[in-house]
Amino acid sequence: MKLMILGATGAVGHQVLTQAVASGRYSSIVAPTRRPLKQNDLPETTLNPVTDFSLPLPDADWWSVDAVVCCLGTTLKQAGSKQAFYAIDHDLVIACANKALESGAHAFALNSSLGANANSRSFYLSTKGEAEQHLQALGFSRLTLVRPSLIEAERTESRIGEQAGLIASRLFKPLIPKRYRSVPASDIAATLLDSLSGPDGCNIIESESIQSA
Repeated sequence: MKLMILGATGAVGHQVLTQAVASGRYSSIVAPTRRPLKQNDLPETTLNPVTDFSLPLPDADWWSVDAVVCCLGTTLKQAGSKQAFYAIDHDLVIACANKALESGAHAFALNSSLGANANSRSFYLSTKGEAEQHLQALGFSRLTLVRPSLIEAERTESRIGEQAGLIASRLFKPLIPKRYRSVPASDIAATLLDSLSGPDGCNIIESESIQSA
């Protein structure tokens, strides 16, 4: 299977890349990024095209894969505005999905969010929900939407609100319903990868059903 990983420099995307390489299950892996990955960590079968992801996306042979794991995403704070956030978490996700589908991909797995809902009053969750809806309309043979709660991961940037939530989640874990507990990035990555060989159709995996890596 030829695999594409979108968002390989992020917390979950990095775990997806690490696990995919270690598994030896893929004939080739392509991980387009804005900045180059450390090549000494990658086997020869892994391609790392550097692109700025500006729309419209460039035509390239590396879009031709069998399956895609998408971990593209940002925060409102990082993006700087709602418009910039939507451009990444919706527009770029859908554009990449279209490009891969047109090039032959049959499976697509998205790292979405707990509570994703196009009708949500939360701009963040409504954006995630719209991305899910529009992915479902594209027609992948196998589409998986993984909706994790707070993500446990080492990050290069500071996310004060997220860190506070993680601390509270750990302290009160026995009292928190499983759906709302924090989830390790490695577990999310394992779930995304395993979903690529799951049943056809649209499969939604809520946070409490994310498997342990």
